[in-house]
Amino acid sequence: MPDRAWAVLQRDLRLAMRRPTEVVLPVLFFVLACALFPLGVGPEPEMLRQIAPGLVWVCALLAALLSLPALYGPDHADGSLEQMLLAQPWPVALALAKSLAHWLTTLLPLIVAAPVLALLLGMAAASTGVLLLTLLLGTPVLSLLGSVGAALTLGLRQGPALILLLVLPLCVPVLVFGAGAVSTQAMGLDPRGHLYLLGALLLLSVLGAPLATAAALRISV
Repeated sequence: MPDRAWAVLQRDLRLAMRRPTEVVLPVLFFVLACALFPLGVGPEPEMLRQIAPGLVWVCALLAALLSLPALYGPDHADGSLEQMLLAQPWPVALALAKSLAHWLTTLLPLIVAAPVLALLLGMAAASTGVLLLTLLLGTPVLSLLGSVGAALTLGLRQGPALILLLVLPLCVPVLVFGAGAVSTQAMGLDPRGHLYLLGALLLLSVLGAPLATAAALRISV
């Protein structure tokens, strides 16, 4: 990653520390959604263990979508995004740096909170380990694909709603394979097939999403 892209990454991390509300809000939504769900469906341990993988992944996906409008919106509003694009010889590096900053500030805290929620939902230790592995492989894909949607809807009046419509269908495979790996392990089967598919999705996203984001930024700015 070029030096200017590292500078963008460090800048976004410093801004996140100065505006902790933007970091805490997705995590708070993630924790509350998972914690309140048993109150609606009942406290039966076996049922909670069955729905826990899908529940955690759905809440993580919604928390990621909640934070996407802030990925490029503030920089576009104050004009700094244009300066970044002018200063960056490779806009792809800028897109990659912004996606990495989003993952570090928004989705990594969700992964840290996931073991507590898994314990609350009665998941076994082995299933919790697989859940964390799927989150480590799958959440970067959410940031990369979300970056494309945020760039495409930049400056539009209904941007947050359009991000939801654009990004949510693209993230369905990540949701399916992530929850499927944990459910497969809970049934005593080998979850490596789902993990390999998540790894393949991550590789494809790293190779393709920054290119699409850079093209979308050129169009939107």
